[in-house]
Amino acid sequence: MKLTVLGTGNALVTDCYNTCFVLSDENRHFMVDGGGGNGILTQLKKAGLNWMDMKHIFVTHKHLDHIMGIVWMVRMICQHMRSGVYEGEAYIYSHAEVIDLIRTMSKALIRGKDVALLGDRLHLVEVTDGQKLEIIGHEVSFFDIGSTKAKQFGFTMELGTDEAGKIEKLTCCGDEPFAETSYDYALNSKWLLHEAFCLYEERDIFNPYEKNHSTVKDAAEVAKRLNVDNVVLYHTVENNLKDRKRLYTEEGRKYYDGNIFVPNDLEIIDL
Repeated sequence: MKLTVLGTGNALVTDCYNTCFVLSDENRHFMVDGGGGNGILTQLKKAGLNWMDMKHIFVTHKHLDHIMGIVWMVRMICQHMRSGVYEGEAYIYSHAEVIDLIRTMSKALIRGKDVALLGDRLHLVEVTDGQKLEIIGHEVSFFDIGSTKAKQFGFTMELGTDEAGKIEKLTCCGDEPFAETSYDYALNSKWLLHEAFCLYEERDIFNPYEKNHSTVKDAAEVAKRLNVDNVVLYHTVENNLKDRKRLYTEEGRKYYDGNIFVPNDLEIIDL
């Protein structure tokens, strides 16, 4: 499988795209979040991905930098379904609040004859805490991360088994600090996707804790405690994109011995 990181930045970035990504197993794709607008179409194109192939989309929560790109995906999917050039069906997954919001925004902002396809060929699928679904051939478990800002879900995806027959999994914790309620889902993950708003030494500049975010140090300590093999750090500030990879990796290595990935926008990671 491959992880294509479409965007790596927090809500207010302008020099990189908001955090979202695609998990791909050959020609099957699971897109997670959409960023803040129709830039999602640009990012997919730059990544060499066809937006029409994003048949399965998961939205973690309702914040603008995650959901507005989804509204554009709804418009594109419905419009092209109606015109006869979109093949098959599509699915958008999230918890009830986000599903209701996507439906409401779509009906308010998209032409009626297009949005009429919602619930027909474009399915809005409500998921609940602990629910398991098979998506692109892999078991996905959704969980409530216990957000204090806006209700938010993460997920764990089974990737396959290792040589000893042990199930390997990838866990996405959303864009907030790790909560103990997610412990059993994330423990012993092969891959952990975790937000890291800024360096620990920059905490008095960017105030991550006031925004309910983590520093690199915090994320690295979580990765160590959860006994994960690889941690991917994203949802960052953009003050030093040129040196972000080096600086974040150096700080993370002080607290975690596994593999640290600090991707740039459009970077592809083999899982």
